[in-house]
Amino acid sequence: MKKIVNCDLSSVLRLVAVSILFAAAAAAQTVPAPKDVLGFEPGDDKKLASWAQTVDYFKKLDAASDRVIFQEIGKTTMGAPFVFATISSPENLRNLEKYKKINAQLADPRTFKSRDKFAERLIEDGKTIVLITCGIHSTEVGSHTSSFLIAHRLASSNEPEILKILNNTIILLVPSLNPDGVDIVKNWYDKTLGTPYEGTTPPELYHKYVGHDNNRDWYAFTQVETQLTVDKIHNVWHPQIVHDIHQQGANGSRLFLPPYMDPVEPNVPKKIVEGYTEVGNYIAGDLRKKGFEGITTNSTYDAWTPARAYSHYHGGVRILSETASARLASPITIQENQVRGGLGYDARKESPNFGPVWKGGEWKMRNITEYMTGGAFSLLNHAADNREKWLSRFYEVGKEAVKPRKDGELFAYVFPKLGNDDVKNQGVRYDLSHDRRQESLLGILERGGVTVDRPDNLAIAGKKYPRGTAVVRLDQPYGAFAKALLERQKYPDLLDASGNPISPYDVTAHTLSLLMNVESEAISRPFTYQLPKRSSGTGSGASCGQGHAPRYTIYRSGPPSMDEGWTRWIFRKPGGYDINCGAPVESITTSEIRQGSGSNFGGKETNTIVFPDQSAAQILNGYTKGSMPDEYVGGVGKEGVAKLKKFVEEGGTLVFLNSASDFAIEQFSLPVRDVTKGLPRKDFFIPGSILRTEINTNSPIAKGMPKESIAWFEDSPAFDIAQDARVEVIARYPTDPKNVLLSGWALGAEKIAGKAALVSIPMGKGKIVLFGFRPQYRAQSLATYPLLFNAISN
Repeated sequence: MKKIVNCDLSSVLRLVAVSILFAAAAAAQTVPAPKDVLGFEPGDDKKLASWAQTVDYFKKLDAASDRVIFQEIGKTTMGAPFVFATISSPENLRNLEKYKKINAQLADPRTFKSRDKFAERLIEDGKTIVLITCGIHSTEVGSHTSSFLIAHRLASSNEPEILKILNNTIILLVPSLNPDGVDIVKNWYDKTLGTPYEGTTPPELYHKYVGHDNNRDWYAFTQVETQLTVDKIHNVWHPQIVHDIHQQGANGSRLFLPPYMDPVEPNVPKKIVEGYTEVGNYIAGDLRKKGFEGITTNSTYDAWTPARAYSHYHGGVRILSETASARLASPITIQENQVRGGLGYDARKESPNFGPVWKGGEWKMRNITEYMTGGAFSLLNHAADNREKWLSRFYEVGKEAVKPRKDGELFAYVFPKLGNDDVKNQGVRYDLSHDRRQESLLGILERGGVTVDRPDNLAIAGKKYPRGTAVVRLDQPYGAFAKALLERQKYPDLLDASGNPISPYDVTAHTLSLLMNVESEAISRPFTYQLPKRSSGTGSGASCGQGHAPRYTIYRSGPPSMDEGWTRWIFRKPGGYDINCGAPVESITTSEIRQGSGSNFGGKETNTIVFPDQSAAQILNGYTKGSMPDEYVGGVGKEGVAKLKKFVEEGGTLVFLNSASDFAIEQFSLPVRDVTKGLPRKDFFIPGSILRTEINTNSPIAKGMPKESIAWFEDSPAFDIAQDARVEVIARYPTDPKNVLLSGWALGAEKIAGKAALVSIPMGKGKIVLFGFRPQYRAQSLATYPLLFNAISN
């Protein structure tokens, strides 16, 4: 002790610093490396971790590191733990509630007075919140794999860069948004390893119901994984940055980063566009300096739909990264002449938004994880270095959102309560009343953080509204989210130099009020009202009447169909529509159809078979020889067609949705023609839009429907009827092309004007029903559910 007392202060400080470094190094040694738990290094060829291994590793990380809090927040669709890790400095983790409160206040400046001065203090104290989401698409295996590497470095490294990140940010890391798919893909990969089918996609949806469409659910919130992420991460933490790590095709750029291509959905705030442009360009520049090749920005991916970008309407930027794929975890070799460009860049030529050129070669998991982790840490550096800027931008977005509206500006949407008009159908009650649909829509808005008021005695400009009418004001933090889902989209006519339409990345319409047939009024003047105590929603669910319940089945082909998954999800019980009066709705496979006899298919008795949206070739042929193991090869074939024809002639019903209608037309020689077939894209292009239909309400299939409705049109047929044919037209498009489009984009609407959208064709004692649209589109189009339910009810 005497020696220390006699030392000068600088010596003491050096001793303290050395002791801290030794302690940190010792602590780092106790943090398990992924290899210690998994038995391999993430990024090794032909190695994938299971979900149980993932949870085990993160639990061990939590136990060993004071920088990590790991928690389960619910169960997945198939009952697996849904988890995430909170990673930051030990001091920040001790004060998480403080930082949650700061972010919640900045998100809604109405919560404090003297806004700018108080906000400055909050910004000075706050941390940048970064949400990193991995593995929503389970065949994109590098994303889930990279989560181990990101977490381990943050938990164990004492590099100045990492300590800075930990001090200035709070990182919320989701190892997979689809844990069920982690095991579905791993099990298939391990099963086919060393065979000709190594690296193929599993012959089942890698999310039980929705497959790849789980990343189209960020505004309808149908799936439990989406709900957990929104309810318990997004809406709790309000992240300034969401880094969504994906993979893309193998032969294009090595990495895509924002900015996104036009168009940007008009309700995305300009400061959000500014933010994702800034950080995307920063990551691209940083990685290029470090020697990464083949990086593109402002190409391929747009920022149009809220279905993929919850954060853009909730104060945060979404940084989508798309790294080139291998064959799952198996390496590939790409020759220079096989490298292709994409929308907005040429992969063989350096340009302002692409480069340096990658000239081909071996591409494997290690390359994928290096690009992904490199991009993640570039992003985290930007988030840490620009903490105040990110928080200030976040506050400015909220401040703009809640500013008072003036006369002439859109102030609110009003939802009048209309009363009960339940759709009843052959003893089965489907609660699809307007008020039930309205409550479903308002519930979606509320899950998205939108405040829905239900005033008593509402009157606007002398007009009185019934008790229970709802009001959604736009001068609230997430008013733009509501507006995006309630207004009609006008997608721009984007054509290339040759006059061909430029495809949107996904679809062009997301007007939930149209899809759900919910009436609302847009009010462009401020008005006042008083709020009573909050009332609960209406509706009584579904119930079955007396008598024998008809049996419905869904065709499930070898190649998985997302539309088939959505159909199963809608018909599921509990929680869905009980169309089978308590009995499960079974699937019929290809082999069962080929073995069918009358109404019995593989031992399953059925009255009706629904064929979800799928190409005619896939239904007829399935997987081709050599593309998959023999037990998965083949489709319905001529043998199955004959069995289906006999089934109908003896009194059964076949229902074909969207593209599957082409199979029925071709195989049963039906007296209808698809007028869209063979049309060049220059003349006809409707990529995911909402169209107007006129309904024949005299048809039993249209029971409970209004005279006008909608159709979700996406790669869809429209029908011309042969002269004197015995065909009942239940829905058709307006004869005036100007009246066809309701929301989205329709090039060449005159080609389908006046044509049939839904028909029923008798055959023997049964019937075939052709939908020229998807009546159950992504579990959103409640407006057309009755048509489907009626069609299958015989």
